[in-house]
Amino acid sequence: MEDEKIIELYWQRDEEALRQTNLKYGAFCYYIAQNILNNEEDSKECVNDTWFKSWTVIPPKRPRFFQAFLGKITRNLSLDRYRKSRVNKRGGGKLDLIYEELEECISDLGSDETRTDTIVITEAIRQFLTELSKDARIIFVRRYWYADSVENIAQRYDMTESKVKSSLMRSRNKLKAFLEKEGIIV
Repeated sequence: MEDEKIIELYWQRDEEALRQTNLKYGAFCYYIAQNILNNEEDSKECVNDTWFKSWTVIPPKRPRFFQAFLGKITRNLSLDRYRKSRVNKRGGGKLDLIYEELEECISDLGSDETRTDTIVITEAIRQFLTELSKDARIIFVRRYWYADSVENIAQRYDMTESKVKSSLMRSRNKLKAFLEKEGIIV
């Protein structure tokens, strides 16, 4: 079913919207949650929470890009669950490693920034991504948005792990320089 038809079902408050959403985007959302949580049960719960959240925000919201809308909800719910599960634990997680990598360019990733700071940094990163080559952008997004492992990225795009790591390192260095040029303290 087309996205517009699914969204229209939400607007009509027809529960078929949830079934159709799960059929079309269940695997996509599960993939995002599983990459972050690395736990089947928690990932399934996050996907179910995504459906609930979409039900509560549509209407009044009408997403333009339904897949991205659902992916963002899943990612945010998964990150929240990840943080809550690690409040009293230390290190060792895949996400911790990803945050460590990005701390080279963006300090205080875990701090409570003001909403304005978050918006400024988000817009700067969005602009930065448009300046990367297509391959570098894909690798960067797969690693830092979808939380894909270097190994998975290499396999998916038929590259060596070394090439993926090099691309990520170059992109992080470019991001740091870009943010400094934009006057964003790193």
